[in-house]
Amino acid sequence: MNELWKNDEQLFALFRQELSTAVVGEVLDQIGLSAQFLPIGIRPLDPRMVLVGRAMPVLFADCYETFSPSGLNPVFAKPFGLMLEALDDLRPREVFVATGGRNELAMWSELMTVRAMQLGAAGAVVDGCVRDTAALARLAFPIFSRGAFAQDQRTRGKVVDFRVSVQIGHVRIRPGDLVFGDHEGVCIVPQGAEGDVVEAALQRVQKRAEARRELEAGATAVEVFSRHNMI
Repeated sequence: MNELWKNDEQLFALFRQELSTAVVGEVLDQIGLSAQFLPIGIRPLDPRMVLVGRAMPVLFADCYETFSPSGLNPVFAKPFGLMLEALDDLRPREVFVATGGRNELAMWSELMTVRAMQLGAAGAVVDGCVRDTAALARLAFPIFSRGAFAQDQRTRGKVVDFRVSVQIGHVRIRPGDLVFGDHEGVCIVPQGAEGDVVEAALQRVQKRAEARRELEAGATAVEVFSRHNMI
């Protein structure tokens, strides 16, 4: 913890009010975490959305029928696998982060959003599509996805586990990692590093403000970037 925040709620407020994914990404690069952004295709449902919370990773797998009672894995005998159990397990300020299997299906919906909001969740990030977008827009719950597509997951994908490590693109996401998203992308801050990252990011915001003032006053880019150690 830090004198600027005492708990996750205050820490997340700092991210929402003071920081951007661009600045946090610069800091992550500086400390050697250079592959923390999710793929460029994962975007907010509304560009005004800002998402901050702790990751609750959810693992999907492909399936090819609604029920598979003859298989050895009992999860495949359930229409959505463990999707409903994963949804009900969300905790306050957590982010439902889903990946695995094919992504050309709806991995998030209106009813899932209503349940997540009742549980106090912070948002959802799915490495796939969402449906019911008119209703989702009215609910104003932070959702990041690859786009809108009505095709249901029922006969195509099942949740096979949750609260396990997953990977989206080149980014490993573990339970409890910090998820930060805005209109320019989603980055993952490993749990335990968020204190150092936010302190450095707040300092960088101040440097950028000073650099802008100096550039507007006529200083050269070489001078400004060197003076503020921004190279």
